[in-house]
Amino acid sequence: MAGGRGGVLELAVLGSLHETPLHGYELRKRLNALLGMFRAFSYGSLYPCLRQLLTDGLIIEDGDGAAATAPADAPTVLSGRRSKIVYRLTAEGKERLQELLTQAGPSAWEDESFGVHFAFFRHTEAEVRLRILEGRRSRLEERLDGVRTALARTRERLDSYTLELQRHGLESVEREVRWLNELIATERRASPPEAERLRLPAPEESFRAPAPGTGTTGRRAVPEEN
Repeated sequence: MAGGRGGVLELAVLGSLHETPLHGYELRKRLNALLGMFRAFSYGSLYPCLRQLLTDGLIIEDGDGAAATAPADAPTVLSGRRSKIVYRLTAEGKERLQELLTQAGPSAWEDESFGVHFAFFRHTEAEVRLRILEGRRSRLEERLDGVRTALARTRERLDSYTLELQRHGLESVEREVRWLNELIATERRASPPEAERLRLPAPEESFRAPAPGTGTTGRRAVPEEN
């Protein structure tokens, strides 16, 4: 599936179905809660995405209730209620989700996709989480520099309402940068330092240390005569 918005929706759908199989309506509600926090979510884009995922073999659909479990030759019962469709991940879908969760490049830092990647951080490797957080912080710091420069140049020409709007935007970005700093510090404390992961065995782990008063050959040191 193509990147951009389509890729974000693909990640959101696969990640949600990884949690549990869902009916279409339940999936819509979950995506609205997930994506609606970060951008407007169009339901019109969901079903084309589902059709593509079905075509690619990343998800399957099952009928709900008796219709899904009845034998093939069982008589059809007209209950007046349509059978719901339950969407489930396939093995290929789980592999695709893991592939998406390893992506830590600029596309994962942008406004469109950062929130969705963050929502599935519990399924993401620590190293990837840290790269995404640091990338997002770097992008926002660049944005802060641009906003501050523009504000300094145009301050005298702005009316009070426009000026307050720009200040509000600036403060919002500053708050997110502080939040990211806290998250990054937490991630670094939780992960062992690179030096610790790569450290060589200590002397006592590789050979027996010489007895006190002996040299490296194990012979007792003789004091030098004055």
